[in-house]
Amino acid sequence: MSVVGEPPPSAALVAPPYGRGTLADVLPSAVAALGVPGFSDGLDLAETTAGARHIIVCLVDGLGARQLADHAELAPTLAAAQNRSLSACFPSTTPVGLGSLGTGLAPGMHGMVGASFWLPEIDRILHPLGWSDEPHPVAVQPATTVLEAASAYGVDVASVGPRAFAQSGLTRAVLRGGGYRGADSVGERLVEASRPASGPALTYVYWGDLDKTGHIHGVDSDAWREELRHVDALVARMRQMLHSNAALVVTADHGMVDCPDSARIDIDALRPLSEGVRRLAGEPRMRHVYARRGAASEVAATWAETLGERAWVLSREAMVDMGLVGDVEPDYADRLGDVLVVARDRFALCSDQVDAVVSSLRGQHGSLSPEEMDIPLLVLSGRE
Repeated sequence: MSVVGEPPPSAALVAPPYGRGTLADVLPSAVAALGVPGFSDGLDLAETTAGARHIIVCLVDGLGARQLADHAELAPTLAAAQNRSLSACFPSTTPVGLGSLGTGLAPGMHGMVGASFWLPEIDRILHPLGWSDEPHPVAVQPATTVLEAASAYGVDVASVGPRAFAQSGLTRAVLRGGGYRGADSVGERLVEASRPASGPALTYVYWGDLDKTGHIHGVDSDAWREELRHVDALVARMRQMLHSNAALVVTADHGMVDCPDSARIDIDALRPLSEGVRRLAGEPRMRHVYARRGAASEVAATWAETLGERAWVLSREAMVDMGLVGDVEPDYADRLGDVLVVARDRFALCSDQVDAVVSSLRGQHGSLSPEEMDIPLLVLSGRE
């Protein structure tokens, strides 16, 4: 049984090195390399980009460093790039990762703490990937983004991604700043990303198809492998189109694991798990459990006893003390579950009542395995 209320004695529960090599350090390092004051180039991008004045940061959703290393022969362009490994933020999921990428902050400080989470100020579960106008994105995440700060300093800032994301709540919360260039097709994205810049410029490009393929078919599938080939070809073409003063930085928000049917836990069917619980959020690899008043300790004990070695069960206080989400803004503390349940091995905590579609997927992420947490930082120059 996992220890409740204090850090479990496991090397697998290691906090991301916030400020020293996570996704949250990518954009601050990029704008510091472009000369924007107030940011630190902790990733030495000024050196590895050879002084480029236009830095293109391409985030490939779901491109784990472990999966890339295992399939290097399918992605020769990516495999040959200047490479180092970073850590995803926790939970290892897209809203959390984009929140840290866009703000340069740990999750506990930007408040986007899961694939879904409770907003106590409006007593509602927020699903950031389906969010539009309400609650207002700036109210949910008011911190200045890195893109806003760079744009205010005079850097030519642009985001390139699907048109449907231009006014999404998540974009406006964590990636606001500069202009948004809607681009749905590969050709559109290539052209928009490679626009020449006369002065310092930062372009953010999002690519989501690898993640979608992994969710549906799994990362150990022919479809995922073919999509990785496609990503590599996209990056190779983007590199060919770079101008001499530009550099391309490729990273990801998380990796992924396959959760076989034998590892799927139907938490709706385990009746003790509902006792004392008000709400359930998160996703199958990391659940936020919100307890009724005064019931958090009993809820944690029940989940730990019921799930045993299939999950780590942590009190909110223990999780914060471990630094898994970095420092925590007090106003955001209640967005975290009273109890955090982190799936181990390849287990998935599935719930048709909470997220039937997500729970049905084979590929999952959100937990702390190296396959989910290790992400690449690849630098390709236009000078070669």
